[in-house]
Amino acid sequence: MTDSNIKPFAVMAKPVGSRCNMRCSYCYYLDKGKYSTSAVQSRMSDNVLEQMIKQTIALSGGPVVSFTWHGGEPTLAGIEFYRKAVELERKYLPAGWQVWNNLQTNGLRISDEWCRFLKENRFDVGVSIDGSAAIHDRNRHTVNGDGTFNKVIRGIRLLKSYGIEPDLLCTVNSATAADPLGAYRALRETGCGWIQFIPIVVRRPDGTLSKQSVTGEDYGRFLCAVFDEWAKHDIGRLDVQLFAEMARIMAGGEASLCWMGRTCGRVLIAEEDGSIYSCDHFVDGEHRLGNIKTDELGSLLDSDRQLLFGNSKETGLTSECRNCPYLTYCNGGCPKDRFGKSVNGEEGQYALCTGLKAFFAHAEPIMKRIMELSSDGMKPHEIMKKL
Repeated sequence: MTDSNIKPFAVMAKPVGSRCNMRCSYCYYLDKGKYSTSAVQSRMSDNVLEQMIKQTIALSGGPVVSFTWHGGEPTLAGIEFYRKAVELERKYLPAGWQVWNNLQTNGLRISDEWCRFLKENRFDVGVSIDGSAAIHDRNRHTVNGDGTFNKVIRGIRLLKSYGIEPDLLCTVNSATAADPLGAYRALRETGCGWIQFIPIVVRRPDGTLSKQSVTGEDYGRFLCAVFDEWAKHDIGRLDVQLFAEMARIMAGGEASLCWMGRTCGRVLIAEEDGSIYSCDHFVDGEHRLGNIKTDELGSLLDSDRQLLFGNSKETGLTSECRNCPYLTYCNGGCPKDRFGKSVNGEEGQYALCTGLKAFFAHAEPIMKRIMELSSDGMKPHEIMKKL
C-alpha cells in the first residue's frame, strides 16, 4: 500500500554511517559516528535496509521512488550490500513503478566490478572532485595524508568507459574560490555534463569561519566568474545545478534543492543503525527523530518536530530576507548557515547572503536573455554568440 497524499520526500541512506577512506580537511560528517547507537559503526544490517526500503516505497506516491546512498563513503558497504538493496527494491516496488538509485562516492574504490554493477542496475553516480589537482589535493586526502586527485580521475574515466556519465560535486572552499576558472575548466575537461557546487561554511566555536570556508563575498565572485564562463562557452553542453535551478524558478517552477526551497525538512537521513535524522547537516541528538526499527517512517516525517524544523526555514526569515528582490531564488538559504546579522542587526541572516545577492543581480538579466533566445528556437551555439 502506498500513500499518494504524502508531500514529496526523499531518504538519504548512510549505509556505513560516517566511516570513510578519506580525511578531507573540511568534512563535517566524520565525527557523526558518536551519535550512533551501535557499539561500533559497521554496516547497515539487512533488517534496517529492508525496513527503510519497504517503508519508503509504501510511503511514496510513486511512480518513481528514489534512494540516495551517501556517507561517509558508501562503497565501503560492499557490492553485495547493494545487490541486496536492489533485490529488496524489486520485492516491494509496485507493478509499473520505477526506482532511481544515486550513489555519491569519492571515487577511490571504483573498479570494473563496481562499474558493471552500477551499469546493470542503472545507478546514477555522483563523484566528489574539487576542480584541478592543485586545488583538490589541498583538502581531499587519504587517511595517510596523500592527495587523491589522480585516483578520482581514474575512477571517473573508468565509469565513463562503461557508459556511466557521473555528476560532479565540487566544494567551493577558500582554495576553489581563489581560482574559480581554474576549478571550473578542470571539471569541464573531464567531459562530464553536470556540476554541483557546494559551499563550505564551517563555523568555529568562537563564531569565526574555518580557514577552509568560503566567505560570502568570495562565493559571489566565484559564481559570477563561473557563470560568465559557462554562458560564453558551455550552454547546451554542460549544466551547472545552481544555474539550472535559477532558470527553473524564473520559468515559474519550484526549486528542487532543499536550501533554495521555501521550506525544507523533506530529506530524511537514515543512518547505519536505523536512526532517522531531520537533515544531513543536523545529525545530532537534538534532531534524532526515531529509529526505522521501531518507528513508522511516515510518523517521523510528518511529526510536529519535523514539520516545525522544516517550516522554520520560512518563519525564521529576517526582515532583510523578506524584503529581498531575490527571495524566490534562495528563500533565506540553508538554516545551518544562518548565523550572520542582517543590515538591521537581526540574528539569523544567511552567511553567504552578500555573495548570492551579487550573483543573482549579475546572472538574472543574462539568464533572462538566454531563456528568451531559447524560447525563440535559437540553438545553444547561436545563443552564446548573441550574449
